[in-house]
Parts: sequence; structure tokens; C-alpha cells
Amino acid sequence: MTNSPLTPGIVPSRLPADRIARHFADHTPPLDGHEALVAADRCYFCHDAPCVTACPTSIDIPLFIRQIATGTAESAATTIWTQNILGGMCARVCPTETLCEEVCVREVAEGKPVEIGRLQRFATDTAMARGLHPFVRAASTGKSVAVVGAGPAGLACAHRLAMHGHEVVVYERRAKAGGLNEYGIASYKSTGDFARREVDWLLQIGGITVKTGVELGRDVTLDGLLASHDAVFLGIGLGGVNSLRAPGEDKAGVADAVDFIAELRQTADLTTLPVGRDVVVIGGGMTAVDAAVQSKLLGAENVTIVYRRGQEKMSASGYEQDHATSAGVRIICNAAPVAVHGNGAVREVEFGYMADTPAGLQPTGETFRLKADQVFKAIGQTLTGAPEGATLEGGKIAALPARVWAGGDCTGGGEDLTVTAVAQGRDAAEDIHNVLMGVAG
Repeated sequence: MTNSPLTPGIVPSRLPADRIARHFADHTPPLDGHEALVAADRCYFCHDAPCVTACPTSIDIPLFIRQIATGTAESAATTIWTQNILGGMCARVCPTETLCEEVCVREVAEGKPVEIGRLQRFATDTAMARGLHPFVRAASTGKSVAVVGAGPAGLACAHRLAMHGHEVVVYERRAKAGGLNEYGIASYKSTGDFARREVDWLLQIGGITVKTGVELGRDVTLDGLLASHDAVFLGIGLGGVNSLRAPGEDKAGVADAVDFIAELRQTADLTTLPVGRDVVVIGGGMTAVDAAVQSKLLGAENVTIVYRRGQEKMSASGYEQDHATSAGVRIICNAAPVAVHGNGAVREVEFGYMADTPAGLQPTGETFRLKADQVFKAIGQTLTGAPEGATLEGGKIAALPARVWAGGDCTGGGEDLTVTAVAQGRDAAEDIHNVLMGVAG
């Protein structure tokens, strides 16, 4: 190994391969059978369970946990998949600490919730390992639906439509299906190529054709899709990234955090992936945390997240913030970038302290600088490639022409979470089916 955490610049191989492998192993190891039974035994099986209400896909959580407790993990998985066909991935990436587990009666009473996420993973992993796909495709309806985008919303929509007997063609601009599950989450949350394996499992329903490398507006148009299909679902996500609006952000070494995470997810040998010695991540959400933690795990000496508001306003959960700091990431709040300095490449980032006032964020006049040879922008994504005829509100799709639906991050009306996208794709599929079959809503 020629490089180390102290090597200047953006270089690969800061850590030996065995150490990187340990760093990127499963962050939350799965429960074994005995552990699952013990965890399930803590559930009160509430009648009006608050955890179900808190779940965006309304999984019957008490039921699937009772099924685990009675030794029928496959039945538990079916209960989960009936509401959330990507339940395996959601068990890994959902912020359960701010959803179902936050409102768990055990959490409220004792400060320790039932481990709903880990139990969900146990059930779905067990069933997938045994080759179970419990859904049967209905007889063909003769109807065809185009799904644009093979992310969580698009996949959930496609599977539900296929179950109802419709032919589905999924158009995906990237080389692989999966969307953020494949390209946008930390590698240690989804090990063993799980995103691809879950897509392959989902496609077992039949009736779904996935065409990769096809982009709306470049290779196909909305009018063209409407001419060849009975309905269209748009799950195009958010393709753009907000700029810093600070002088110097075009310098070498400044990049979008989502691109870094995507490259990392697609790199087979992580020792070959370059990372800086001094990394600064600007933003306060999950993307910022994922980029920062993985930079540290790759061997960066100093990694700092800088967020413009107070720490309590970061959209990354408290659990994720704690995970970042435990990995050695420093978090600085109430500061916004003023300028990126360097001769061609970034060397420092200048920040100004901010005061969160009733009139909005106001600079205090005080500034400081952080040494940086790599800067990641993680200050939100923007919608790109919205088709003609789409009405936008707040930068997201709010209304569409007849026979066109949308869901996931490209639309408003929910948090930008995998589980929310799944719910929107599933519900859109039911609406599309009812319209195509002439069923009154």
C-alpha cells in the first residue's frame, strides 16, 4: 500500500483491502433464528398499533411479528410484501427510528422499541433464501403500461400492475434497475449486491420488461409512450443537484455527493476509489451522512459535515448523526459556504456563521475556513427532465395529462424515502388498474 490517510490530495488505497472490507461489511448484521424469536417476543401485538399508522406502506407489523414468533417467517414475509414489495431493502434503509420504532409502545414506555426493521429483514431474507415469491400474475388484460424509472416507485408500480395482468415496460436511463437502492445509499447498508438480487426476485412475477439506457426526453417522449401504451407512470426521481452558489465551486475536487455514492456503489474494488485526505461535506441530510461516513471508511483523515442550520434541524435522523460522529466525522452547524478557495483545485472552503432568525437565516459576519482537498455538495436535489404537459409546484410534479401518473421523489406529498416511494408507486398502480378496467374509484 503506497498511500495512507496522511497522503495529500485525492488518492486511492488509503487503507489496506482487508480493513476496507471490514469497514464496508454489513452495518447492522441480520438476526439469527433464536434472536428473531427473542425480539418478536417483546411485541405487545397492539390492536390499534401506532407502528402501522407510522409506516408509509401500512404494513401489518403486529401480524408479521406474531408470524415470526410462531415460526412462520415465510408468512411474515408475505404479509410485508403484500404492502411493500421492496420490504427487504426498506428493512435495511428505512429510518425506522423516526417511523414505526419511534411510536412503538415499548419505545414510549421503556426507551427501547421492538426491533421492527431487523425483524422485517429476518422475515424477507428468510423467504427469499428459500426461493419464495408468493404472488401469482393474473390473466392478461391486454393492456400495456409504460413505467419510466426503475427506482422504488417504478418497481413497486410495475410489480402491482403485473400482478393485475397488465404488460409493463420499464424504461430506465441508467445501466441497472434499482434507482437509489442501487446507486444512492451507503454500501454498508446494502451488502452482497442485495439491490440487484431484490430486483431479480421482484421480476419473477412475469409480465415486466426492463429496458435500460433509455431516457425520457432523449430516447423516448411522453407522447410516444402514450401512443404505444395505455397508460404511463413517471418515477423519474430527482436528477439535478442544487449548487452552493459560492464562488469557486467549479474548482477541481468539488463534486456532487450523489455521484460519489453512486460511483462507490458500482466500484468492485474499493481500494481503487480515490478519496481526499481532508473531506468537507456540505448539507444535513442522509446523503451528506452517507458521503461523509463512507469517505471516513475509505481512509480520509479528516471528514467534516457542515450544515447551515442547527443540528436539530438536520433531516438526517439522530441515529444517523450519531453513527457519523461515532465513525469519526465532525459535524459543524449554523454555517454556510461563502467561497471555495484554491489555485485550480480546492484547498480551503470558507464558511460564514449563520443565525436562524424569524426573518430567516442571517449571516453573523463571522467566518472561518476548513482545509479541504475534496468537497461534496449534498444540499438537495432538483427535478430535471419533466415532460411537457407536467405542472410543477415547488419544483416537483403536481399535475399531469390524462393517462399519466407519477410517484416517488419527483412528486410532492411525502418525504423522499424509499418506503414513501414504494407506497406511491403501489397506490398509483391500483389507480391505473381501476381506470384501465373501468372500475369506479
